[in-house]
Amino acid sequence: MKAEAENKRLLRRQRMKEILMFYRDDCGYCDMAFRALEELERVHSEYAEIPFRKVEETQDPDYADKFDYYATPTFYVGDEKIFEAHIGLKYDQMKDEVDKVFKTAAEA
Repeated sequence: MKAEAENKRLLRRQRMKEILMFYRDDCGYCDMAFRALEELERVHSEYAEIPFRKVEETQDPDYADKFDYYATPTFYVGDEKIFEAHIGLKYDQMKDEVDKVFKTAAEA
């Protein structure tokens, strides 16, 4: 039984696409997104299994320039931009958008 559960978990992880998040250390909306990430991972433990890469755009500007976005945070799943922050975003909206990113990656 334990081996079967582990095999199912591995198969599910293989189907997941990586989440790529661009952020800045001096970005208030990014702080909000990180709070939402932490909250969502506490509620949905399966989100922790999704491959996730964070790129601080000022530390890797050459890589960040290869992507089409203007605001941070921005999330990609695979090659598709799923969410890009905008002015006026409230915490509940950010949390909903981050949750959609996770769900998109899990369903890939």
